[in-house]
Amino acid sequence: MRFPLYSLKTGILAHLAFLIISAMLLINIVMVKFAERDLIQAKIQTGRLLLHTLALQLNSKFSHPNAGMADVVSTPGFERKISELVEAGAFSASLLVNREGAKVFTVGNWDEGEKNAVSVSREALTSETEVIDFYGSTWGVIWLAHKQLNMAAPVSLDGGIRGVSVVSADLTPLYQSLRKSEKFILIYIFLNTMILVLFGIFLLSRTVVKPIHTLLKITEEFKDGEPFPQLVDESRNEIGRLFRSLNIMLKRLEENKSQLESHISSLRRANEEIKKAQDEIVRSEKLASVGRLATGVAHEIGNPIGIVLGYLDLLKKEEVTPEEKNDFLNRMESEITRINEIIRQLLDFSRLTGGEKSETHLHKLILELLDLLKPQPMMADIKIELNLEATGDVVWADPNQLKQAFLNILMNAADAMENDKAADEVSRPRVLTITTRAIENAIELRFADTGPGIPEKVKVHIFDPFYTTKEPGKGTGLGLSVSYRIIEGLGGTIRAESKLGKGTTIVIDIPNQNQVNE
Repeated sequence: MRFPLYSLKTGILAHLAFLIISAMLLINIVMVKFAERDLIQAKIQTGRLLLHTLALQLNSKFSHPNAGMADVVSTPGFERKISELVEAGAFSASLLVNREGAKVFTVGNWDEGEKNAVSVSREALTSETEVIDFYGSTWGVIWLAHKQLNMAAPVSLDGGIRGVSVVSADLTPLYQSLRKSEKFILIYIFLNTMILVLFGIFLLSRTVVKPIHTLLKITEEFKDGEPFPQLVDESRNEIGRLFRSLNIMLKRLEENKSQLESHISSLRRANEEIKKAQDEIVRSEKLASVGRLATGVAHEIGNPIGIVLGYLDLLKKEEVTPEEKNDFLNRMESEITRINEIIRQLLDFSRLTGGEKSETHLHKLILELLDLLKPQPMMADIKIELNLEATGDVVWADPNQLKQAFLNILMNAADAMENDKAADEVSRPRVLTITTRAIENAIELRFADTGPGIPEKVKVHIFDPFYTTKEPGKGTGLGLSVSYRIIEGLGGTIRAESKLGKGTTIVIDIPNQNQVNE
């Protein structure tokens, strides 16, 4: 029978052995104390008989009523007779005290207890009653105990006290006898414990451990995708009830599992549809932004095209010198390069991407975005102030999605300042300030405009889909909502700070690359 260190059998064995040994040792202590008490009481009773015998012996020696204790102890054979009586009673010593309290006779080995015996005799002389006293200490059976028993009783004749007799018993042999018996009791306790523990383990293994091992085997061998097993135990005790309860629970789990799989499948389809819808919203908002940008681009590339056409007309003339021809070609190349750069920026922004994240430098992205917006009429008289102070401006994100989020914020700010310019007779400076700074585990971006600000009742809704305060046809209400979704998807936060007449600031916190890697 194996008992692994942390098995249930080992725990039961240890606890059962501890309880049985503890119970038996407590019973043994109680029994030893009772035996010790009974033996001492028997010793005291023997002492009373010995004192009574000594009194009778002394009374028989008094020759006349006025005879004293000294007269008695001087009679021939008296010391031998007293020694025989003390030895017969298993006591170690005896002494006699006269009626004045003076010691007149002693026999046996007193060691250091004689002074206590004289004191006890005088107490008996004063009280005229029997006195019992314990003296000294020695190792008993379990703990320290009294070493010596002293007993004193008055000796009277014709109603008068003639003296006091004292007997003394050494209790050490009594404890030695109990300790010898204790060895056999401890052996009995050990054997009894072994038998009870083994028998208890056998019964508990059948009724508790074996069913639990059956449960463990079933649970360890169970694999995902298999039907739940049926547990069999016909006993009517708590273990049987446990098996039946587990069977009921497994049936319910089987039913819940089917329902859960159905719900998971439904949720998976719903999540796919939601993701598709969200991607479509982002794509449609991106196309709307591209449309607005394309209008500005078309206006911007008109001037270079006109310049190129003018130089072409000049090149058709025959009187153009080679030097002038080269100059015209260089100017045409510069204008066409300008047109190509504008179109390339627009195409790069409008291109659909897989949404793959990479190391993105925020400062570089913001500068590229401002280059894209420069040709736009809406940015014509807006002053851009850059405070790109963040150190370590690298984040882990899809650069095209971030560019779209920032573009929506910049275009909203430009529209707000344009509307404020149209509504206000006194034109205020139109300034767009972009600030970055490093904060704990993140980079903070602030886009601050000098527009009219946002009322509190409107500010709580600006990130809601399709919420807009613009006139019909001038906004979808998805720009800030899409920005919110992109920033939240990066584990960042976006919020608005605004006061009426003081402008609006959009604040974005994006985790830096170190925080993402952790």
